[in-house]
Amino acid sequence: EVQLVESGGGLVQAGGSLRLSCAASGFTFDDYAIGWFRQAPGKEREGISFISSGDVSTYYADSVKGRFTISSDNAKNTVYLQMNSLKPEDTAVYYCAADRTIEWGSLTVVPGDYDYWGQGTQVTVSS
Repeated sequence: EVQLVESGGGLVQAGGSLRLSCAASGFTFDDYAIGWFRQAPGKEREGISFISSGDVSTYYADSVKGRFTISSDNAKNTVYLQMNSLKPEDTAVYYCAADRTIEWGSLTVVPGDYDYWGQGTQVTVSS
């Protein structure tokens, strides 16, 4: 059974840091791109950071460039999102998702392309 489980969310003051984890099981980890998305109240789901199948490339939305870093640990089947210099506007439910890529080494930023989703973890940044 394919599972993605996010953890690491919580309450933090502006300027602080959190590290989110996405633990994967039930599929060949290296064949999938992994994306981090977030959804704030009343807003559309937003893609913020992605890592390609095979860890060939990464992509960041402008809103998080220079503050967030995506990385993977293949031995643990886990992808991380290190979030620094957090702002109140970062408050959202954060989701990880996995996409079986058509071409090894590629990634997609389109939410509808992703095959599997985690349950989400809440991140709240206070002023």
